[in-house]
Amino acid sequence: MKTYSIAIGSDHAGFTYKEAIKAALLADGHTVRDFGTYSDASCDYPDFIRPTAEAVARGEYQRGIVLGGSGNGEAIVANKVKGIRCGLCWNEQVAIWNRSHNDGNVLSLGQRTVTEAEAITITRTWLATEFEGGRHIARIQKIETV
Repeated sequence: MKTYSIAIGSDHAGFTYKEAIKAALLADGHTVRDFGTYSDASCDYPDFIRPTAEAVARGEYQRGIVLGGSGNGEAIVANKVKGIRCGLCWNEQVAIWNRSHNDGNVLSLGQRTVTEAEAITITRTWLATEFEGGRHIARIQKIETV
């Protein structure tokens, strides 16, 4: 299995899954940097998600994972960063499409939408899926110009 350097961040509503995913990633041999939050105390997700996405965009990390209650706000914040293609994934098939068709470099997950086991499986599937290239390359290039 290929290993990656991964930036991870969450708000309070995604904290529990962030910790579980981080442990699974480390056990799988990945390098992980946690951008916070570091507890389930209420906080504002942009404070943690934007630095996570920016680190990926700068090339400091190969992939990023962001978490919240639904994952929607986190995906929106991550996608505000130039060079980020963040997809909100709620099952393995959506994770496969995010990587294979969109060359997604940040995964967003909602702690209130999937089980912890599903979140870990989705993460592992997303990391294991390669970008197909081909007809998708022109589309990715168009994304980068908007």
